[in-house]
Amino acid sequence: MQVLSRVLSYAVDPLGRIAGNPCEGIKQLYSATRSEIIWTYADIKQLKTGTAKRPCPDEIGRAVDLASHTGLRLGDLLRLSWSHVGEDAITLATGKSRGRREAVIPLYDDLRDVLSQIPKRSTTILTNSRRRPWTSFNTAKKEAGLAEKDLHFHDLRGTAATKFYVAGLPVRVIAEILAWNEDQVERIIRRYVGRAAATKEAIRQLNESKKRT
Repeated sequence: MQVLSRVLSYAVDPLGRIAGNPCEGIKQLYSATRSEIIWTYADIKQLKTGTAKRPCPDEIGRAVDLASHTGLRLGDLLRLSWSHVGEDAITLATGKSRGRREAVIPLYDDLRDVLSQIPKRSTTILTNSRRRPWTSFNTAKKEAGLAEKDLHFHDLRGTAATKFYVAGLPVRVIAEILAWNEDQVERIIRRYVGRAAATKEAIRQLNESKKRT
């Protein structure tokens, strides 16, 4: 599995022959200690900044922002079109479910801001200056000095789950937004949401409960 994943990663970047690595996210690729691994805001900032000699390409930064604000899988992000963006939500039949489930992501202010900064070069949202889907994420991560960090693009879903959870959204609502079942949401929250975030949310809920009584 690891060898196949490396071959597919090479096909993504630098060859650009395929849009994404289908091995990413398969459970066997994650260690048992991955429960609290997410992209922090500092990680995202470092990636988007890059270095003076090799700044991060704009399209990579936009893709990372969109992933961390929507929780969509890489394959779904790469086929996301402007036509999927409605007045109040992004609605997309997810690829992993073969179209049987729809992700319905509310257009909250931060997400609207992310979308407003993406040029409309094509019907597809995430494209580079040549109007082609971007494929150089791993290169940008390496050049930003994050190569040694055990972070995958897939872990940006954990960042989005953290965002929704800390904002106080119930598990049922998160499941509806991301087209998961509630058991999946519970597992992903346990897997990705850091103890500090979970503790803060527990404090918030307890304080609100006290106020009501």
